[in-house]
Amino acid sequence: MSKYIQVFTTMGNKEDALRIAKILLEKRLAACFQIIGPIKSLYWWKGKIEESEEWLCVIKSKEELYEELEKTIRENHPYEVPEIIAIPIAFGNKSYFEWINMELKRQ
Repeated sequence: MSKYIQVFTTMGNKEDALRIAKILLEKRLAACFQIIGPIKSLYWWKGKIEESEEWLCVIKSKEELYEELEKTIRENHPYEVPEIIAIPIAFGNKSYFEWINMELKRQ
């Protein structure tokens, strides 16, 4: 498994995305937090298909910070069951990974 990860979550509005981005960046749990949107989401929720506008958040971090990163998102996320998905980064620009190392809490 890769040392570096991308974490995905969605928010119902841009303000919540910005608020959580600042929390994760200030805690040095994320080196980068990208906000994409709005996007259209369709999903099952409590037995019926829902449709909503959301903001997709892409977070660059490291595996060793994942548990604390997830906990921080859950504590600050407005959703009852927030999407929090981490994907390992298999390959990438070595100097970009060096930058991530310099910016994160634990090196």
